[in-house]
Amino acid sequence: MNRRILLTAFGAVSITWGALPAMAQGQLNMICAPAADWCEAIAAGFQRDTGVKVNMVRKSSGEILAQVKAEAQNPRLDIWFGGSAETHITAVEERLLQPYTSPNMANLHPWAIKAHEASKGHCTGVSSGAIGIVYNRELVARKNMPIPKTWEDLLNPAYRGEVQMPNPNSSGTAYTIIAGLIQIWNEDKAFDYLKKLHPNVNAYTRSGAAPLQSVARGESTFAISFNMETISAQQGGFPVELSYPPEGTSYEVACMSIIRGARNEREAKQFYDWYLTPAAMDIGPKVNQWHAPAHKGAMPDPRLPDPSKIKLIDYDFATFGSAATRRRILSRWDAEVGSLPK
Repeated sequence: MNRRILLTAFGAVSITWGALPAMAQGQLNMICAPAADWCEAIAAGFQRDTGVKVNMVRKSSGEILAQVKAEAQNPRLDIWFGGSAETHITAVEERLLQPYTSPNMANLHPWAIKAHEASKGHCTGVSSGAIGIVYNRELVARKNMPIPKTWEDLLNPAYRGEVQMPNPNSSGTAYTIIAGLIQIWNEDKAFDYLKKLHPNVNAYTRSGAAPLQSVARGESTFAISFNMETISAQQGGFPVELSYPPEGTSYEVACMSIIRGARNEREAKQFYDWYLTPAAMDIGPKVNQWHAPAHKGAMPDPRLPDPSKIKLIDYDFATFGSAATRRRILSRWDAEVGSLPK
């Protein structure tokens, strides 16, 4: 995949599948949080394998949660794919999702089943990835900057205006970053850190993937991003590298769930079961997406992140998926960080 194609994938936001094969049966309205090319590939794969027409749109997980809330009395969506387990758990508390336990869960990794248990059976983990510090090695060399390795390193005054991270109001990635910092230290220290980091941040982006895209294009030198997106950029030829802070870092278990009141519940369960198979999870690497798959039988690839080599925190999905906790953290971020002058 060349640079132009990769950036097109980063920028794509939605797709609707049109003509159906002759044996088509039913339809599925899907909203998808990962990169557009992966969303498109799995929608196409499910439509090809089942004949079910897939209407798919791609949004960030915070935007998905807002849409599902807005449509609660008249749901237009059937299946929600991707986005952090915490966001799905928030939706569970607000009675926006319906429970489902797939018969294909037996061979999933424990972290995927843990998400199912934490959500009281309303979502299942489909993939995982860890947060790291990303940098553009060409810009670092050109500007003669040190390479940040720890969270504290990112506070270096030499990085003023050189760092990009997403906005937690719209991005599940950003919420995972902030929740992770709180669990590494405590809430007051985490927010003190974010306030000190603010002068170095040139933008808080709507999308969790946007900071990595900015670093890949040489518009920013540093970003806080997921490892799977960084690997996609590396495979696309971009000069990006990633380090994992030794203090520890947070990680995501991305989930899928069925919308309460889904009009196409049968097709939603059909998609759910279809995706929890090795063949469906093997689609990701074929379109340059390197999320660690939930199924133990998915095809191994040396480019996939090895969680055992990263100091991951013991992420508390239930606490940080709580709607009250989420509202409080977002409100505090708006008041103490987002409102700061640039």
